[in-house]
Amino acid sequence: MKILVLNCGSSSLKYQLINMETDEVMASGKYERIGEKEAFLTHKIESAGKKIKIENPAYNHTEAIEFTLEQLVNPEYKVIDSLDEITAIGHRLVHGGEKIAESVKIDDNVVEVLKEYTDLAPLHNPACILGIEACKKVMPNKPMVGVFDTAFHQTISKERYIYPIPYEYYKKYGVRKYGFHGTSHMYVSQRLAEIENKDIKDMKIITCHLGQGSSICAINGGKSVDTSMGLTPLGGIPMVTRSGDLDPSVITYLMKKECLTPEEMETILNKNSGLSAISGLAPDFREIEEASNTDNEMAKIAIDEFNYAIASYIAKYAVELNGVDYIVFTGGIGENQINIRKGVCEKLKFMGVDIDLKANNMRGEEKVISTPESKVKVWVIPTNEELMIAKETARLIEK
Repeated sequence: MKILVLNCGSSSLKYQLINMETDEVMASGKYERIGEKEAFLTHKIESAGKKIKIENPAYNHTEAIEFTLEQLVNPEYKVIDSLDEITAIGHRLVHGGEKIAESVKIDDNVVEVLKEYTDLAPLHNPACILGIEACKKVMPNKPMVGVFDTAFHQTISKERYIYPIPYEYYKKYGVRKYGFHGTSHMYVSQRLAEIENKDIKDMKIITCHLGQGSSICAINGGKSVDTSMGLTPLGGIPMVTRSGDLDPSVITYLMKKECLTPEEMETILNKNSGLSAISGLAPDFREIEEASNTDNEMAKIAIDEFNYAIASYIAKYAVELNGVDYIVFTGGIGENQINIRKGVCEKLKFMGVDIDLKANNMRGEEKVISTPESKVKVWVIPTNEELMIAKETARLIEK
């Protein structure tokens, strides 16, 4: 069985073709600048270790998906002989609200739910819909499955997802905590149980998905019980360009002072805030982290605020879990930024966390980075959301 996994952005398309018999990635790539004449595809043939860049105008997602599929069977570097070899398509979807609590086969009702929650994921849900509609045109009879970022967090109790504002706003508009990065949190927690050879039902885990967007998740017995992002992916810890948690009065105060519209304020909080705003540097985490090791005071402050926020959420979730057995770092920053893992763990010494500096001196490996004496075992586990989506797709179409 071969599954095509798609992750559609507003102007991009990421994909992987996965052989489910071996979990092997056969081909992967990214189509960028969709909608422009300068659109291009970076296509990687995994078995040959070959990576090619193809400039090809794609004015919509249908054209991008059509051209991508052509490369999978292109005689020059094909990985399959026919598109008929693709059993199904798995879509990474973002916001399903309360209406979708698990992975689902995609039909018209699922598309309607995506449309309904577009206000809460304006950057993501419209792109997801475009990807689904494009696949219907290009491969009309191919089964499709949607794996939602929010679904894993539907096990969070009402005591944790309700906000302390008038309850009528929840009933009228669904204003509550939803959480995101669910596919990643689910994958690394299940992978941890597999590596440790333990029943996940007996494990208390805190997962830290750290990247351009970052979130922390408390997992008890394999189920999400709390997470740092909220109604939208803006809440929680400060991120590269997103503010994270704020005193709500800051928002109304600035809107009055600067005469800002809600849309303008939303742009500031999502795209012009976070670590980049504190440091005054470009929205590149590596650049900010490198600058923090020089005499750049504001970069130092930005990185310390990032580490402090992560450690604070971990401590908070240790209370929620009544103790913690494992902490897992994942995501681009979590997997590769040695000093961030060190900085976070050093703030958790009071919990008995003891980092092994030598073990921590690596990037992108699946590895324990705590000492044998540490009261909490700390892992780095590279995330694999695409494989999780592929497995969920295979599970549902085999039903």
